[in-house]
Amino acid sequence: MKNKVVELALGLDPLLIRHLLKSESMKSHFFSEVENVLVFDKLKFQRFVSNKKFLPDSFTAYKNKIGFSNGDDFISDNNEVVLAWPYKDCVLEGGQDGDDARRNEVFWNETLAPDQIDRLLSPKALVRFKKFEGEAESFPNEIAEQDNLLIKGNNLLVLHTLKKYRGKAKLICIDPPYNTGGDDFNYNDTFTHSTWLTFMRNRLEVAKTLLDRNGTIFVFCDDNEQAYLRVLCDELFGRKSFIATVVWKHSDNSNNDAKKFSTDHNYILVFSNNENWESIKLERGDANAGHFKNPDNDPRGPWFDGNPVNSPNPRKNLMYEIPTPNGNFIKPPPNGWRWDPDTLAEKMKSGEIFFNEKQTGIKRITYLWEQKALPPSTLWDLPEESSWFDLDETGHTRQAKNEQKKLFKGMATSELFKTPKPERVIKKILDIATHEGDLVVDFFSGSGTTAAVAMKMKRQFIAVEQMDYIETFTLPRLVEVTKGEQGGVSKDVGWKGGSGFIYCELARANQAFVDAIEAAETTEELAKIWADMQEKAFLSYRVNPKIIDESKDDFAKLSQADQKRFLVEVLDKNMLYVPHSEIDDRAYAIPEADKAVNKKFFG
Repeated sequence: MKNKVVELALGLDPLLIRHLLKSESMKSHFFSEVENVLVFDKLKFQRFVSNKKFLPDSFTAYKNKIGFSNGDDFISDNNEVVLAWPYKDCVLEGGQDGDDARRNEVFWNETLAPDQIDRLLSPKALVRFKKFEGEAESFPNEIAEQDNLLIKGNNLLVLHTLKKYRGKAKLICIDPPYNTGGDDFNYNDTFTHSTWLTFMRNRLEVAKTLLDRNGTIFVFCDDNEQAYLRVLCDELFGRKSFIATVVWKHSDNSNNDAKKFSTDHNYILVFSNNENWESIKLERGDANAGHFKNPDNDPRGPWFDGNPVNSPNPRKNLMYEIPTPNGNFIKPPPNGWRWDPDTLAEKMKSGEIFFNEKQTGIKRITYLWEQKALPPSTLWDLPEESSWFDLDETGHTRQAKNEQKKLFKGMATSELFKTPKPERVIKKILDIATHEGDLVVDFFSGSGTTAAVAMKMKRQFIAVEQMDYIETFTLPRLVEVTKGEQGGVSKDVGWKGGSGFIYCELARANQAFVDAIEAAETTEELAKIWADMQEKAFLSYRVNPKIIDESKDDFAKLSQADQKRFLVEVLDKNMLYVPHSEIDDRAYAIPEADKAVNKKFFG
C-alpha cells in the first residue's frame, strides 16, 4: 500500500504521524526539533517509502521504477540544475577523443537544488550586438526572424532565453563534453555519471521544446556515456522517437598503443519529435541531391565519382592489376574489380572509368538516374589512405585540424582545437535532416563547425558557446565564412561568401565575478575580488554577513584553488546574468541601443 502511505504522509495525516512518533527510530529519522516543535520531513519520508529496498516482498514490489538515480532520487524526478563552466587553466571542449582521457581538464561546476532556484531560468538580457556581413561590421537595429545568431553565455540559460524559437528548429546538432574519466565531479576533470546525466537532462529538456514537430536531434558521444545517454533520451523523447545510433569512424589513425582495443569511432544518437520521421533521401531527377553535380553539363545528367569495385564474393577473372600511364600498376581490391579486363578497358575508353589524380586508383562516374532512393547507413566509415577507391564522405579529425591551421596561420598549435569536427560530417547530417532555409541549433558550438557548414549550405543557425575563445576563434572563423573562405565543404557546395550573422552576449551580472575569479593568478587578487563581491555582488542566501569579517584569517589560510572555489560557491547563481525583466534597472547600465534591440527581440 505504498501509494496510500505516501498520500497520507503528504497530507500530514494525524493518525500516521502519531504512529511514526511512537517509534524512536522513526522519530529521530523523520522529525526535526525547531523551537521545541517537532517538524515532520514528509519528502524524506516519501523517498524512504518509494525506495525499491522498502517492503521488497510486498505485492507492489513489481511496480518499482527503473532508471538513473542521483542519491535517493531518480534523475527524471528531481529538479536539480547543473551549471558548469571551465577553469582558467584549461578548456572544456565539446569534441574529445581517447587521448583526452589522460588530460587533467579541470572545470568548475555547481549543482543547484530546487529551493536554490528562483530567477535562474528566466530569459536574460542580450548585449554587445554586432552584425557581420562579408567585410562589413555594423550594429543591428533588430534581430530578424531569419537572422543567424552566435551567442556567448551559459548554454542552459541561453536555451531558456530563446523561447521565441520554440517549435522552429528543424535540427539540433550538438557535441557535448564526453565525460572521459570516472573521478569525482566536484573539482576534477569529469562528471560522475549521475551528475553528467543531470547536466545533459537539464539542457535536452529545454532543447526539445525548440524542435519542430518533424525535427531531429543528433548528439555526438562516445562509449563513456553512450549507453546512459541513450536511456536518458528514451525518457525525454520517448523510445518510439529513437531513429538510429550512427557509428562514425572519426579518426584515420588507430591507437596502436592500446592494451585492449583501439577505439577508432564515436557515436551519434539520433532522435526525432516525430516517430514517423524519414530522412531526406536521394531522389531521381533531383539535380541537387547529395553528391550529384553536373559541372561539365554531361547530357546524361548529374553524376558523382562512384564505386568501381566488386562487392560480392571474389572471382578470379576480376582479380587483375591495372597498368597506369605513369608505368605503375594498381592492385585489385579484396573482392576484385566490378568488370572483367575487356569491359573495364571499354569503360575507361568512354570516360566512364578514369584514373584519380595520383594514378593510385580509379573512379567511376555514377549517374543520378541510375540510383534508387536509399536511406543513409548507420555506419560512417573511412577508407584506408592507400585505398584503390577514393571516397571521403564524412572526413576525420586530422583533416579538420589541417583546415584550422590554414585558416588561422598565425595561431599557435596549442591554441587550436584538439579534436574539431570535420565540416564533411556536419554536411552529411544537414543533407539527411534539413533543407535550405531550415533552422539548425548547436548549443555546444565549440569551434563553430556546425554554424560554418549551416551558413555555407544556406541554412539558418543559432550557435551558443560560453568560452572566451568564442571571440578569438569561433567568431573570426564565421566572419571568414561570410567572406567566402574555401576550406572544408566550400567547394563541394559552391560557397562563394555572402549571408551573415549577428553576435551578442548574455548581459553579465555575477558572471563578471566568475570570470574575474577564473582569471586571477594571485591570492592578493582574490582577496580584492572578495572585497568587491561583498560590496557589489549578489551573494547566496546561505552566506551569513555577520561572520564575513570574522572569517578573513580563515580565507587567507585557504589554498588558491580553494579560495576560488569558495568565491564561486558564495555567488547567487540566479543572478549570473541580468534578467530581461530587469533590463531597465540603472544598476546594470545596459546601453539604450541594446535595450531597443531587446525590446524588439522579446516583443
